[in-house]
Amino acid sequence: MEHLTDPERKVYFLTMEALLFEVDMETLEAKLLFDLAEELDIPARNRCHFKGGYTGHGRVVVANNTHMESDFLGQTAHGRLAEWDGSRWIVLAETPHMEVIGHKNFGRVMFATGWDRASAVLRVFAGGRWSVYRLPKASHTFDHWWQTEWTRIREVETERYLMDCHGMFYELSPVAYDGKIWGLRPISTHLRVIPDFCSWNGFLVLASNQVTPIGDANLWAGQPQSGLWLGKADDLWRFGKPAGWSGPWWKDRVLAGQPSDPYLMTGFEHKVVHLRHYADTACAFRIEIDFLGDQSWETYDTFVVQPGEYVHHEFPQGFSAHWVRVTADKTCTATVYFTYT
Repeated sequence: MEHLTDPERKVYFLTMEALLFEVDMETLEAKLLFDLAEELDIPARNRCHFKGGYTGHGRVVVANNTHMESDFLGQTAHGRLAEWDGSRWIVLAETPHMEVIGHKNFGRVMFATGWDRASAVLRVFAGGRWSVYRLPKASHTFDHWWQTEWTRIREVETERYLMDCHGMFYELSPVAYDGKIWGLRPISTHLRVIPDFCSWNGFLVLASNQVTPIGDANLWAGQPQSGLWLGKADDLWRFGKPAGWSGPWWKDRVLAGQPSDPYLMTGFEHKVVHLRHYADTACAFRIEIDFLGDQSWETYDTFVVQPGEYVHHEFPQGFSAHWVRVTADKTCTATVYFTYT
């Protein structure tokens, strides 16, 4: 990662095991700056799994994707997204995060990807602040830190990003207008573990990390299938139809009148929303859509859910908007989950 104060001579190195070094590229002297397990109060030192880091806007942003059953159950919080301005660390999220990237000369937006129990997460730094957007999970097989390993955002072929996030490829614009993200569209789902990808000699090249026997625990694994796939970006549309499930809330405590994070709605053919709450009185859930992509919200409908009742709604076939969000009229524990096929 680029150095904050001496970028001509020094760089930062972040190890997977949470050590942040400053290295002088002329003398090759390495200086340990932080043990981030201690600095960011990660519960178990041997559980660190840092996978991303980036320097931009006068800060170093790092991502740790540790996530296991105890995190899913809310008993621990190993994941981290954190930033350092050269003097102090700020923890932005205690959930698993994977990639951090941005452009310095085009768009000047920083992106970070991760997930929690409810959904995949895209965090965006634009206009001087971080915003949170939620995305579908294309597969639950990416929910564990070892199974996720690396997923990346890369500029490929043209001045646009390809984003691989939780089993789905997306088009992503590196530019934000008015601090909002508009250019995000799902391309395809996949089960491949793709540590990285790039453009090379007119090809799209995907790295692979398909089967790696660990301590011979899997007798049927055979040889690791860690090779390269060469094709074109257009081939990604044939990998698998965009589909997934997730939502803004999974048995979460929500406050009356406080909207959820925006949840992606565009690019999927069939859409269903499931609603449930755990209050003693009826709760009304207002569903709003942003069809322009600039977070100008319009009410789609309001659904009243009685105590102990489950309600679902099927959107008309082909109906879409860039983003959707939900607001409850009462403080309660609620689940709002979308299924896209």
